[in-house]
Amino acid sequence: MLNMDFSQRVVVNTAEQQWQPSPAKGIERKLLEREEAECGRATSVVRYAPGSRFATHQHPFGEEILVLEGTFSDETGDYPAGTYLRNPPGSQHAPFSEQGCILLVKLHQFSRADKEVVRLNTLKEPWLQGQGGLQVMPLHSFETEHTALVKWPGGELFKPHRHYAGEEIFVLSGEFIDEHGRYPAASWLRSPHGSKHTPRVEEETIIYVKTGHLPVLNTA
Repeated sequence: MLNMDFSQRVVVNTAEQQWQPSPAKGIERKLLEREEAECGRATSVVRYAPGSRFATHQHPFGEEILVLEGTFSDETGDYPAGTYLRNPPGSQHAPFSEQGCILLVKLHQFSRADKEVVRLNTLKEPWLQGQGGLQVMPLHSFETEHTALVKWPGGELFKPHRHYAGEEIFVLSGEFIDEHGRYPAASWLRSPHGSKHTPRVEEETIIYVKTGHLPVLNTA
């Protein structure tokens, strides 16, 4: 098990991690959280070498992907950098990449009732006005879980706030900052239910953020 205590705050700078081999030739990963070896809940950064592929496989509790670099493909299409995908529980595919790609991948984390298939090219979707100077691009919502991209203008300071059912962030560009530290691009943060912070940025920063999806534990 890796980072499976959801009462604990976790910070990983994936740029400092080493790539580890996967069961498929030419596909490597950096593990962020993992329930069991090759099974159960997992969050990873995954790198496909050009021409690499996985055999057809199922996702009993769904798969969520954000394409960070290159082009990711399966039998449903080709998905360039900036694409956000959700494959619902019970789906299957045979993914590959002809030119190579890097992905943020979350496995085995869907409700069985969450059946929506999502294919969004975030480079073509509009930004919506958020609180203060923030711009928000909603990606998916189901029950208490909300996933979005958030663009912070340089110098933005957000109000102090708590996270019901937690918050998870992957820094896509710039540098995210709060009273606990500074998080450059490629950093992954997971904060538990009830956690609190006052985030800010000094330069324009874009983050992937998911809220309301972690266990509601007693964090008094």
